[in-house]
Amino acid sequence: MTGNLVHGSSQDRFAHVRDIMSASLESGADVGASFCATIDGETVIDIWGGWADEAKTRPWEADTIVNVYSTTKTMTALTALLVADRGELDFDAPVAKYWPEFAQNGKADITVAHLMSHSSGLSGWEEPITREDLYDWEKATSLLAAQAPWWEPGKQVGYHAITQGYLVGEVVRRITGKSLGTVFREEIAEPLNADFHIGLDAEHDHRVADLIPPKAGAAQAAANGIQRKTFTNPPINPFDTRSREWRGAEIPAAGGTGNARSVAEIHVLLANGGVAKGKRILSEAGCRKALEQQIEGNDLVLMGMPLKFGLGFGLTGEMIQLPNEKSMFWGGYGGSQILIDMENRATYCYVMNKMGEGLLGDMRSADLIGAVRAAS
Repeated sequence: MTGNLVHGSSQDRFAHVRDIMSASLESGADVGASFCATIDGETVIDIWGGWADEAKTRPWEADTIVNVYSTTKTMTALTALLVADRGELDFDAPVAKYWPEFAQNGKADITVAHLMSHSSGLSGWEEPITREDLYDWEKATSLLAAQAPWWEPGKQVGYHAITQGYLVGEVVRRITGKSLGTVFREEIAEPLNADFHIGLDAEHDHRVADLIPPKAGAAQAAANGIQRKTFTNPPINPFDTRSREWRGAEIPAAGGTGNARSVAEIHVLLANGGVAKGKRILSEAGCRKALEQQIEGNDLVLMGMPLKFGLGFGLTGEMIQLPNEKSMFWGGYGGSQILIDMENRATYCYVMNKMGEGLLGDMRSADLIGAVRAAS
C-alpha cells in the first residue's frame, strides 16, 4: 500500500497530514478512513483512503459514509442548540415542561441542561431491553420517562451512552412535532448539503463502510452496576451497524452515518458564529451557549474519567486538554472524533471503519489533528 491510496484535496502546507494517513493505512492501524479540517469556514484538507470493508474489496471513496457512534451526539446537541436559539427551548427549564410524562419517579426537577450534560441520572435503562427496542422510539422513551434516576440529578456526571439521544430527541419532538433526525435533516444537513444522516435511507446503503469491531472493547468492560447497565442493556455490538434496522432507525446518540467532510463542515456553524457555506443558521450567542459549563467531575460510567461538559459537548479539562477554553469536542466508540475551536474558527474531524478500543477517540485522530494545527 502506498501514499497514492490517500485521495482528496489539501493545501500544500498540509502535505504531512496526507503522509500520516498513508502511514496509518500502510501499517494496518487503519483499514479505511477520512479526515477533514476547516479554517475560517474554508475546507483546507479533505482526504480519504483505504477500504470500506475488512476484505478490502471496496475502496473507500469520496462519498463513503460510516456509522460514527457517539460523534452523532454532536449533531443532536447542535439540533437542540438550534431549537433553543429560536426561543422554543429553554435549557434551564424542567424536561417535564415539554414532556409531562417525564416527571414520574422523582424527575420533575430534571432540566434539559441535565440531559445535555450527562448528569440526569438516566445513563441507561433499568428494565431489560433488547437491540430491537432501540428501534422502537415510543418504547425507548416511555421507559426512560417512567424510571427513577440512578443518582441525584445535576450532582454527578455519568455518560448517557445511548439514552441521551432519546432523551434530548423526545424533548425536540415534543416542541417541534418532528423527530430529531427530521429537524436535523431539514434545518441543518440539507441547507448545508451535508452528507450526514440520523436515520439513513436504504438508497445510501451501498455507500456505507463496514465497521470492524475491536478485539476487546472498552464498552464491554463494565466494572460497576451503573457501567454494566449502561453498556450491556442492550449489549453494544458493532455488527448491528451493518443492518438496515440500525441504519434506518433514529438513534441520535450513536446511530449517525456520515464522513469527516460532513461532520467538519456542519460544525463550521459553531466555529464561525452560526454561519456555514454563506448561510446563517444560528446566532453567535446561540453557538456560544455550547461552551457554558454545566458540570465537572469523575464520570460514573467512563471508569471515573474526569470530564467537563458544556451543553452537549466535552470541554477542555484536566485529562482531555483542548487547544483553548473556547474549544469543544466529542468522539465515538472506536475512534471517530470532532474538535471545534471557536477561538481559531477551525474544525477537525476523523472517521474510520477499523475500531480501536476507546470511546472518545485515540491517537489516530490526535496525530492528524496535531499535524494540521502545527502547520496552520
